Amino acid sequence: MGPPGPFRPAAADRGTRGQVRVPGGTFAMGDAHGEGYPADGEGPVHDVRLDQFLIDATTVTNAAFAAFVKDTAYVTDAEHLGVSAVFHLTVRADKGDVLGRATGTPWWLIVRGASWRHPHGPLSSIGDRPNHPVVQVSWNDAQAYCGWAGKRLPTEAEWEYAARGGLAAGRFPWGDELTPRGRWMCNVWQGTFPTHNTAEDGHVATAPVKSFRPNGFGLWNMVGNVWEWCGDTFAADAYAARAGQAPVHDPRGPWHDTNRSAPRVMRGGSYLCHDSYCYRYRVAARSGNTADSAAANIGFRCANDAG
Repeated sequence: MGPPGPFRPAAADRGTRGQVRVPGGTFAMGDAHGEGYPADGEGPVHDVRLDQFLIDATTVTNAAFAAFVKDTAYVTDAEHLGVSAVFHLTVRADKGDVLGRATGTPWWLIVRGASWRHPHGPLSSIGDRPNHPVVQVSWNDAQAYCGWAGKRLPTEAEWEYAARGGLAAGRFPWGDELTPRGRWMCNVWQGTFPTHNTAEDGHVATAPVKSFRPNGFGLWNMVGNVWEWCGDTFAADAYAARAGQAPVHDPRGPWHDTNRSAPRVMRGGSYLCHDSYCYRYRVAARSGNTADSAAANIGFRCANDAG
C-alpha cells in the first residue's frame, strides 16, 4: 500500500483563522543561482502556475498545538516512541536520558522524553514559549492537526511561491543578500557548525514566530527558524520529470511510491542551518524526511484552498 495522501478538508470544514490569501500566478520554481545540492533535486528551474490559495502567516505555535492536544488527547509520534532527536548544545536532560548519537550526524543526540512539550529533553519546557513554533512534530502529527483545524499542509510549489513573497528568482524572501545593511533577517546558525553558535541573530534555538520581518505576502519566518513540512512526497527527480511542460499547473508530489516510509518534503531550513553544512535556508532549497520523523527543529504551517 502506498503512502497516504495529505489531508485536504472539504470546503464546508475549512478553518481559515490566521491565514493570508496569496494571489495566483506563474513563477519560476527551483534554484536559479546554481547553489543547490545535487542530491536535493532543486533543478531544473521550471514554470509553475498556481491558483490563489490561503496559507498561515506563521508556523503553528506551541499554544495552538496545545489547544489541539487538549481538545483531542492526541499523542504524537515522538511521545509514542519515547525518544526523539535533540541538537547536542541544546539538550536539557539527565545523563541517563541521553541514549546515544545519531549515525552520521553525531551532533544529534537521541534523548528519552524529548517531545513537543519538552523539545530539548525532559528538563526543558514550552511554558514560557507559547509563541514559539511547535517542534518535535512529525508529518503524521501535522496531518492530525490539520484535520482538527480544518486546514491542510501546503504543496511544495505553494510553499516556494509563498516564500518568495512576490520576488522573482530571489535567493531569500527579501532578496539575494543574507544580511542587507548588516541586519539579520532570519534565524540561522552563526559561528562554527556544530560546535560554536555566536547567536548574532539573537537566538540559539527557536525564535518567536513573528520575529524579524514578514515577506511581501505578509508571511513570517519562511526561511530559518524551523523546517516546515509540506504535503508532497519527496523525490529528487521530481523537477526533471516536469521538464518540457510549460507551465505545470499546481504540481503535487509523486504518490506512486509504494513505500509508506517514503520521505515527505521539508522546506525552509532551520536555526541549525549554516552555509558550511546545510545551505538550505534559501527559498529554492528542499529536503525530505520520513513521515514519522520528529526533531527539535521541525515544525509546520498550514494552508487551504481559496475557492
